Amino acid sequence: MKGRYMVSRTLMYVVLLLLAIIFVFPVAWAFVSSLKPEAQIVSYPPVWIPKTPTLSNYQTVLTKYPFMQWMLSSVVVSVLSTAFVLILTSLAAYAFGRLEFKGKNVLFSIVISMLLIPNQVSVVPLFLLTGSLKLLNTWAAIILVAGANVTGVFILTSFFKTIPLELEEAAIIDGASVWTIFFRIILPLSTSALSSVTILTFISNWNNFLWPLVVIRDDVLKTLPVGIAQFMGGAGSNAQFQYGPSLAAACMAIVPSVVMFLIFQKNFVEGIASTGIKG
Repeated sequence: MKGRYMVSRTLMYVVLLLLAIIFVFPVAWAFVSSLKPEAQIVSYPPVWIPKTPTLSNYQTVLTKYPFMQWMLSSVVVSVLSTAFVLILTSLAAYAFGRLEFKGKNVLFSIVISMLLIPNQVSVVPLFLLTGSLKLLNTWAAIILVAGANVTGVFILTSFFKTIPLELEEAAIIDGASVWTIFFRIILPLSTSALSSVTILTFISNWNNFLWPLVVIRDDVLKTLPVGIAQFMGGAGSNAQFQYGPSLAAACMAIVPSVVMFLIFQKNFVEGIASTGIKG
């Protein structure tokens, strides 16, 4: 019995290792290729290890394009959007998960059903709405739209329901108000779920392409995905496409997402696990 357990566990680790290699390989290949001259990137058979490593691709990105401005725009938009989402989703989840009011289940079902609607369907209505509010070509148009985060509501509602009701009842006996319970009991006990929503929201907004492409016109306000897609490698001009600068820009673009995940990694895993098991 013990031998079968060891064999199955070994096979599981082998499969996980193979999957990790499959997922990591494109990122590793992009990073290695960003250190190659253009001729080695497009050569066949492929050059796995750079014969003459160079940082010229990174230098091109930082000097020829407003990459740091795009980075700043993405940081501002992603951070503010994440903070806005955490405020709205935590309040909504507290109402759905801990309060009782007429029509709660129906309303929650309607909100969750929005997960089935593709984001592309709402682009035109949102564009008309933001236009009527005079928000086109502003970061506010991206941040306010990002606030409608149904995934965050679902995760936090599921987690809030797992918090023992006795804690809330004891606080009510001591005279605590709804807001006191929310800020001093519910939120401190929900750091793992909040971290999960933080990571998912930040990465989603960091990689968001379609909506910023639609509402932003000024180059100085463009976010990183839009800037890279429209300008890198000679896009939109007569210049020949270059893989080196594009790969270098892509490698630098993923750094903030990786850092965010590493910071909240432990709480992220705990939050997703708790939501999946008990939600």
